[in-house]
Amino acid sequence: MAAILASASSTSSISNLKLPTPKATKRHSKFKLRATKTETEKYGSTNGRANKMVPTKELVRTSNGINGSRVAINGSGLVKSDKGSSSLVKTHQKGKGTNKETSFEEELKVLPSDEGFSWSKDSYNAWQRTIDIWSFVLSLRIRVLFDNAKWSYVGGFSEEKQKKRRKKTASWLREQVLQLGPTFIKLGQLSSTRSDLFPREFVDELAKLQDRVPAFSPEKARSFIQNELGCPIEVLFKEFEDSPIAAASLGQVHRAVLHNGEKVAVKVQRPGLKKLFDIDLRNLKLVAEYFQRSETLGGPTRDWIGIYDECSKILYQEIDYINEGKNADKFRRDFRNIKWVRVPLIIWDYTSTKVLTLEYVPGIKINNLRQLDARGYSRSLIASRSIESYLIQILKTGFFHADPHPGNLAIDKDGSLIYYDFGMMGEIKSFTRERLLDLFYSVYEKDANKVIKSLIELEALQPTGDLSPVRRSVQFFLDNLLSQTPDQQQTLAAIGEDLFAIAQDQPFRFPSTFTFVIRAFSTLEGIGYTLDPDFSFVKVAAPYAQELLDLKQKRPGGVELVEEIRKQANDARNSTISMPYRVQKIEDFVQQLESGDLKLRVRVLESERAARKATILQMATMYTALGGTLLNVGVTLNSQGNQLVANGSFVGAGVMLALVVRSMQRVKKLDKFETMI
Repeated sequence: MAAILASASSTSSISNLKLPTPKATKRHSKFKLRATKTETEKYGSTNGRANKMVPTKELVRTSNGINGSRVAINGSGLVKSDKGSSSLVKTHQKGKGTNKETSFEEELKVLPSDEGFSWSKDSYNAWQRTIDIWSFVLSLRIRVLFDNAKWSYVGGFSEEKQKKRRKKTASWLREQVLQLGPTFIKLGQLSSTRSDLFPREFVDELAKLQDRVPAFSPEKARSFIQNELGCPIEVLFKEFEDSPIAAASLGQVHRAVLHNGEKVAVKVQRPGLKKLFDIDLRNLKLVAEYFQRSETLGGPTRDWIGIYDECSKILYQEIDYINEGKNADKFRRDFRNIKWVRVPLIIWDYTSTKVLTLEYVPGIKINNLRQLDARGYSRSLIASRSIESYLIQILKTGFFHADPHPGNLAIDKDGSLIYYDFGMMGEIKSFTRERLLDLFYSVYEKDANKVIKSLIELEALQPTGDLSPVRRSVQFFLDNLLSQTPDQQQTLAAIGEDLFAIAQDQPFRFPSTFTFVIRAFSTLEGIGYTLDPDFSFVKVAAPYAQELLDLKQKRPGGVELVEEIRKQANDARNSTISMPYRVQKIEDFVQQLESGDLKLRVRVLESERAARKATILQMATMYTALGGTLLNVGVTLNSQGNQLVANGSFVGAGVMLALVVRSMQRVKKLDKFETMI
């Protein structure tokens, strides 16, 4: 624990103290200590904020009360502590029962250390990192190939055997990702949202990574904070707790107390993270390019380069704590009129790009049923509020939390829902939100054509030449989704899996926003069922759905009517301009039909594909025969003692075997292409 300034009394100002002035670093200006005895600006509204956005002072924020208790709304109350005792350590008084008004602290956990990992050592260099990454990629590639190769299963192939082997590979993958450190842990967590790209076994294992993140030493944390903020810990904080209360892939959180007595949480980035990111992402770009060129992993439905760009953007945004602080401020403003959602305030005077200080808002983890029941909270109300808060984010504000797992959601002592960690946020632009509403109306009307049009406008569907297979898949999905009785209704997770199953066979390419939303709703629905076995997403969402339908069906007012007329006029103008081109295209099509060119072209394409497939199979047969001959020659020569030539024959047989495998992959790709068209 950091030492408290001995010369400063508890009642006098510390502004007159002469403090050591360390040299300012090149990248950060010297931290200027400013403390105030009182704070004149009050926080009067729900989820309120200071008039001056940046920076705030060391604030003492109070409120007249919410639900009978004197607490602040999205602000901490006045912290009182006994003299001579730590403000961070609470002792429960005997004789008092546990109730909602009793304050609580987060339990200290013994977190695994990062000392045993090679990436945490100062001697670890770029060459070692590159070798580790590519060894992992190649090992994973070989394992996946064997998982998919039917001939590699002893006693014959079966789906049950494949699932068991995939589970082993997924478990190995999770451990390897943990060994590779922060970048891959975060990428693994992001990959756990992409059921459309990875097998279910991989997704389930990667989702466990959030509970296995190692912490770094308190010495590193203290040194890092001092270098970032330009002041010793003793000057910055009255108390600082060395043991972190939480560790994430990109940083960890420590409790501390400011000199005015306010409790705060200090989020510290892992030292050397930016350097590690640069090395990892440089190699991962090469991996993405390799996957894109691969005949089995690439193709029109897999944009690995786009996925790499998306992930790298998210990673670099998450290591900018200034950006995270701004996200928290924006999220708080969106919920300023909703009392049952709470967002911690950012203490900007103690924040930099790599250190984030915010008010300490402890809560009960949303899936900790024992403590929720002990304090008498309504589980069904918590479940409903978690979904309702997310519906507000998606349908009204357009700014949503992209990672609402149980570690980022808690319940305050007054029953409010607390959101943590605003590094990964999603934003739905107004245009996208309108298209999503159109998609919702189309699904409600069970109109597959309108659904396809909305998906194309959302860039979730590639407009290929023939969309008939896609239309049939969408119509089948709509019929099964909307024709079920209430007791047969699917969960959101099952619906998401159905969507991604369709995407594997059709030219869908779901944007990251879409996958984050589906994953978030699936997670929250799972939390809802954990809290309340009778939880129903449909019941919670029904008022919002009805509001959207009423909005669609109501008669437009003056402004809306003018806007609608203008929109229709623009559509008519565009149609008129493109009309000659469409007429010419129809005329060309008719001429091709009359001359027979269209029929001839279709037959030639099919014949070419069949001939190409036959040629590949013939070459594969030849490779097999030649490989078998070389293998026999090698065995014969080896038995006669001619080792050198025998080894050459074995190598040649291996090359022939590789060519056979490649030929089979090409045939498989041709078959896949035929099913797509």
